[in-house]
Amino acid sequence: MSFCEERPKKGMKGWAPTIHLNIGFVVGVLFMLLIYLVVSQQAAISGLGVATTLAQWIAEKQLIQRPGETLVTSDLQRILNKQLVQGSGESAENGEVVHNTKGYYSETCEVNGDVRVNGTALSVSLIPSSRSERREWRIQPYSRKTLPGIRAVTVMQLPDKATAPACTARYSVPAVLFAVGGLTGNFWHDFTDVLVPLFVASRRYDGEVQLLITNAQPWWPAAYAPILRRLSRYDVVDLDAGDEHVRCFPRVTVGIHMHKDLSIIPEWVPGRRRLSMPDFTGFLRDIYALPRGVPASLAREPGRRPRLLLIDRRHSRRFMNVQEVLRAAEAAGFEAASIDLRRDAGVEAQARAVNSHDVLLGVHGAGLANMLFLPPGGVLIQVVPYGKLEHIARMEYGEPAKDMGLRYLEYSVAAEESTLMETLGPEHPAIKDPDAIHRSGWNNMTEFYLNKQSVRVDVARFAPTLAQAFDHLRRQ
Repeated sequence: MSFCEERPKKGMKGWAPTIHLNIGFVVGVLFMLLIYLVVSQQAAISGLGVATTLAQWIAEKQLIQRPGETLVTSDLQRILNKQLVQGSGESAENGEVVHNTKGYYSETCEVNGDVRVNGTALSVSLIPSSRSERREWRIQPYSRKTLPGIRAVTVMQLPDKATAPACTARYSVPAVLFAVGGLTGNFWHDFTDVLVPLFVASRRYDGEVQLLITNAQPWWPAAYAPILRRLSRYDVVDLDAGDEHVRCFPRVTVGIHMHKDLSIIPEWVPGRRRLSMPDFTGFLRDIYALPRGVPASLAREPGRRPRLLLIDRRHSRRFMNVQEVLRAAEAAGFEAASIDLRRDAGVEAQARAVNSHDVLLGVHGAGLANMLFLPPGGVLIQVVPYGKLEHIARMEYGEPAKDMGLRYLEYSVAAEESTLMETLGPEHPAIKDPDAIHRSGWNNMTEFYLNKQSVRVDVARFAPTLAQAFDHLRRQ
């Protein structure tokens, strides 16, 4: 079963509501027709259904009289204006569910109309404006749809209002419902799997959006609180924390869409605004008040030494000769330093440290995601461990670096520079036949080339890469 499988339900017997006509009703209808005539030409141009919008507004005015509901204000002009300026992305029209399956990783459902979120049941219900068939979908709200261990959300289109749960809180802003868990806890996955897709899903609302989170450990929202606060002006609602409300929204996006590794495909962004990775990195610089928006310019300041920061890992894939590499960087013309990037230091401290440098150097690993904080035009140097990992390295860091406006350089470790030569010997298949190790499966490949390997860089062989980085800054 797919995570967003549609489940049609058996139809219920038809019904015919009794309509009581009175003078007020007739006047109201005439008023609506007058407004329709005024805006119909603009609506025809925009392709939006104003009649549907008016019908929804009338229905809302009836619904606000239901007992037990908390109403967040709504008025006709705001609804009309909102409809007439909607973007052309994958947005649902009123009373629709749009299932987005673009790309390899994710699928989302965008539900528009009278939408009700039940946190206890983890369900999202669309209340139709007229009689309709009951339909149901199951969608995983995490960006990697095939990852196990994430509780699915049930999305339902109900047959009529009579079957709808009563609202206990009503919002005039849309919502984005997403899951954490999964592979988060790894810095690269925190951004690739959640924060970049969440930025894409919510940025079009300029803070006027309610974030609904599920499957989150308490530390995660705390660690990224500055980002979450900038994406939404409202406190994040944890649907797993005994939430007993039925929360009603004009629109809910269920799930977040990961376009590709640590990047954005502008054409896939919903709404009018075509976001890209420079928008996201600029967003981060603004949040953390990072001062540098450009790297050192040797053309403007000939005597200045650009700054290089080496990520000094304390476990696998570490530099075995950190000081020797730093001296080589100094000899190439850099002011060089090393840093141990640990989560307990906090994201802001990491961001400030990286932003104060022009070049980030590290062995393939999550710490390289800190390139997000480099000034645009800076340089990322990725040292790729032995074992034919270049494709993975470029997909996870090389292509994103280019999308961010950075200069990407790559240095592939030779067998003689790998600690695997010392621990396994030259005749081991991991040394002699990397292709065979890859064919044996992902787990075997990662065990040898990612978990058991560190590097001792040949600084003479590495010198041309450092020279390329320096030359790039010299030409800025």
